[in-house]
Amino acid sequence: MSHLFPTYQRWEIEPAKASGSVIYGKDGLEYLDFTSGIGVCNLGHRPEAVEQAVKEQLELFWHVSNLFPQSIQEEAAEKLAKASGLDCVFFANSGAEANEAAIKLAKKATGRKKIITFLQSFHGRTFAGMAATGQEKIKHGFGRMLETFVHLPFNDLEALKNEIDSDTAAVMIEIVQGEGGIHVVNEEFIKEAGNICKENGVLLIVDEIQTGIGRTGKPFAFQHFGISPDIITVAKGLGNGLPIGAAVGKAELREHFGPGSHGSTFGGNPISTAAASAVMDIIFEDEFLKGVSAKGDTLFQLLDKELGGLEVVTEIRGIGLMAGIELSAAVQPFLSELRKSGLIALPAGEKVIRLLPPLNVRTEDLQKAVNIIKEILIKQTVTA
Repeated sequence: MSHLFPTYQRWEIEPAKASGSVIYGKDGLEYLDFTSGIGVCNLGHRPEAVEQAVKEQLELFWHVSNLFPQSIQEEAAEKLAKASGLDCVFFANSGAEANEAAIKLAKKATGRKKIITFLQSFHGRTFAGMAATGQEKIKHGFGRMLETFVHLPFNDLEALKNEIDSDTAAVMIEIVQGEGGIHVVNEEFIKEAGNICKENGVLLIVDEIQTGIGRTGKPFAFQHFGISPDIITVAKGLGNGLPIGAAVGKAELREHFGPGSHGSTFGGNPISTAAASAVMDIIFEDEFLKGVSAKGDTLFQLLDKELGGLEVVTEIRGIGLMAGIELSAAVQPFLSELRKSGLIALPAGEKVIRLLPPLNVRTEDLQKAVNIIKEILIKQTVTA
């Protein structure tokens, strides 16, 4: 009997080690990993520069608490601020904690209560994160949710105009709804949403937990649309496997997060911030991001060419190296067969295969993955 709570539907693969885009299982087999630890290992498994930064910090100190100034935090915060165009950083341990910080900051700064989010969104599994999330399935069994969240249809401008009022603190949105099915925001909608927020004194929070740190070919996904959020949240790819999250905000919000207003014992842990700093040194380089965009173009060209004509495929969508393949059938049986064929992928809802390869994935591995997907989709459809 396992002594772990059964909160996860575990796969049949137990990793023995991992490197780059490959997981080596205890079964002696190799698996091409197109999950990146659910969008975490953006530089693949155990990138040398990040591993070296962690080793160097391990030899200095592991934890001293946030009562001490720590230059490693300042370095990482400066890189986040520079890449995002924002100013102030609060370090947390995860995406859910980053979103909690953003929600608290928005309410405190505005003195208002209501947060508008969107159907099919995902913002975490804490109580505020669940309440913000526009998916009922994650709320079942937990009782009454926090009441100051309103969920609107994604990309529905009229609904947003009708809902914003004098008690609205913030609009919180994902540029790409990852867990919700890889739905990309409409450009007209997000630009007008930014204008509406500004006109009404409402803060715009962009949840970049899954899309940030180069995943879409820019440092942050909002930068594809020329908008200026007041707060962004990041995690996942920031530490490449070390636990870290952050809420990043404009300078005028600084006064609302003074001493005692918020905190975290482990937030900004020096090991994690050392990893994050090393990650950003690589991913935020222009040439690296150009490479991500080019590989993203290649991936979608391959998907369209090889899968676009298959009857079971209803739509292919995404941006950068974040792809969703929507099927006309339940996705889990296909994912199981993909793993048996050496490719690990994710679901995004009940009918979408989600691909999140490392940002430094080889072109030949993109081709290999698409070939495996095509083979399994044809095979499973024929035998169904």
